[in-house]
Formats: sequence, C-alpha cells, structure tokens
Amino acid sequence: MKGAGVNVETFNGSLLREPWEVKTGSGGPYRVFTPFWKTLKEIGPARAQLWPNSRKIAGPQKNPKSDKLSDWGLLPTKPNWANEIAQNWTPGEQGARDRLNHFLNNNIDDYSAGRDRPDKEFTSKLSPHLAFGEISPLQIWTATYDKMAGGNISDEAAMKFLSEVAWREFSYSLLFFNENLPEKPLRENFADYPWRDDPEGLKAWQLGLTGYPIVDAGMRQLWRTGWMHNRVRMIVASFLIKDQLIPWQEGAAWFWDTLVDADLANNSASWQWVAGCGADASPYFRIFNPVTQGGKFDPDGDYVREFLPELKKLPKKYIHAPWKAPEDVLQAADIKLGKTYPFPIIDHAMARERALEGYNEIRSA
Repeated sequence: MKGAGVNVETFNGSLLREPWEVKTGSGGPYRVFTPFWKTLKEIGPARAQLWPNSRKIAGPQKNPKSDKLSDWGLLPTKPNWANEIAQNWTPGEQGARDRLNHFLNNNIDDYSAGRDRPDKEFTSKLSPHLAFGEISPLQIWTATYDKMAGGNISDEAAMKFLSEVAWREFSYSLLFFNENLPEKPLRENFADYPWRDDPEGLKAWQLGLTGYPIVDAGMRQLWRTGWMHNRVRMIVASFLIKDQLIPWQEGAAWFWDTLVDADLANNSASWQWVAGCGADASPYFRIFNPVTQGGKFDPDGDYVREFLPELKKLPKKYIHAPWKAPEDVLQAADIKLGKTYPFPIIDHAMARERALEGYNEIRSA
C-alpha cells in the first residue's frame, strides 16, 4: 500500500492497549495482574474516544442486493433452546450502549460491595457485547471516567469496575505471549497433576446435577441463558477441577461452547487462575467449599431457587445443603433426594484432601 502512495494505519478496537505496550520496567510482559493494572492506569488507553461522535462513511447510493437474515433460518425452533438467551440480551451496538448506560446510572456504586452476589443485579453484563465487538473497552473506559470526573460515581466504584476490564486486557497479554494458553498450563509442573478421567462426573457437572445447589444453579443458568455470574463461575470451576479432579481444559471447553461471552483469552486465563497453574494464579490450596460459598453469596437462596425450581420450597437453612434437611422438611418441600434432586456426587471434605495430595505431589516432584 505504501508503494501505491497510500498510508495505512491500524487501531486495535478490541483492547485499550496492544499487549506489547504494557511493559514491565525491564521491557517484558507482566505475569502478575496488580502491577499490570497499575501500569495500565498510568499510561491509559492508546487513543482518544471516537463514539458517539464517530463519522459516517459514505456508501453506494443503491444498496447491494442482499439476503434477509431471517431467510437463513439460523434461530432454533424445535425446541427454541435460545429463548432465554433472547430474553436476557439485546444484540447490537444500541443494546450494548443501553446496557452500559443503565449500569453506570443505576448499579455501579453497588458494584464493589455487591458484585459477588449472584442473587442481585450488580454486575454490568457487558461481557457478551465485548465478546462480539458491539462495544469497545475504550467506550467503557471513557464513559466510566466521564461519570467519575462529573462526580456522579465514586472513584472506588469506578476503579473496581475498570479493574475487571483490565483483567480482560491482562488475559489478552497472557495469550499473546503464551500461544498455548488455551491448552497447556503456564506452570509446567501442573502437566503432571493426577487428573481423573470421569465422563459421568463431567456430564453431571455440565447438566447441573452434582447435588451441590450453588454449583448446579450456575450450570443451569449457563445452559438456559448462555451466561453465568462471575462468582459462580469461580465456584463451579473450583468444583470441577478440585473436587472432581477433572482437567481444567474440559471446563474451559464447555464454557467455550455454551457462553454467549465466550472469549478465548479471558476463558483460558481464568480457568488457569482457578486451577492454580496460570499467571498470578489462585493459590493451589484455595478450594472453594460450595456450601459455605452458597451461604455467603446467596444467603437467602434466591439465586438457587431461580435456577433449581425443584428446591424452591426448601427453607434457606438447608437450601445450600439439602441432604442435611430432616425428612419432614424434605417432604414438606416436595423433595425426594436421589429422585427429584440428586445426593452430592462427592464428599467435599474428602475431595479437598485428595486435591491437596495431588498438588503436594507435583510441588515436591
């Protein structure tokens, strides 16, 4: 193009900065998120905001002949398994802008304290729009800074929200500098972890039939809506990897197939984080207890009841551990364990010890 006298410039619309632009003091890529985030805040986005004052490009006066999208028959009908996906998302740039504006005007001040509550609407739910390029991180960054500069939202809330956008940036940096991130652990010793081949256990996890309500609710939310609350993503991932000892790649593959916000970098980096084998990873000994996690982040059981209607009559005292409920309580709630809802497929305390034994093996090898 330069030979033809045309100057070409490219601008990455899907990231705030190219991966090689956020560098350590020695000029290399970051392997820890906190200093990455500090540097990104200091240097800011690579370019100025364009939306909403973007220029229109003149096109042909006559529209070219084109098929109607509806003629392609892309949407499922028998059955329409995408019905709840359509109810939860409005695809397109306008839907993305509406979602961002609603979040910044209504939810962001509760985000820092409430983002871990799947029973509440405190998250932005912008991830599908980001994944499909319907909104850019630059648009999110600029709109948030504008609100903060205007005194409409607190600095703490704004920075906590933008740090999650930065985690996506960090994930892309990891993928750029580690092309095998989706398949191989960054910490090579984890390749020797004593994983189990458990097709039945994997299927129970995929279908939301593990017997642990917070895990099952998350997996059914994923299947029904194409999305899952981030706190619950960590819980279900921990259960698959550390309770069931099923390789993290299996979970990442399932998320890739079912999430409407499926993103290769974010998906891979996050699964490796939970497994303890990625950059800046969760400590190997951090194994979520699904009962205590459920009680802490879904204290009244509203999230579980929404996605596990078979447990909707169960008192909150037992909603995260139905097997502990007395028989008369189960009967009153129309629950027959093993029939209407499964017993736990594994004992968490035993599974935790087994996982730790595996981690100690590879640490001492």
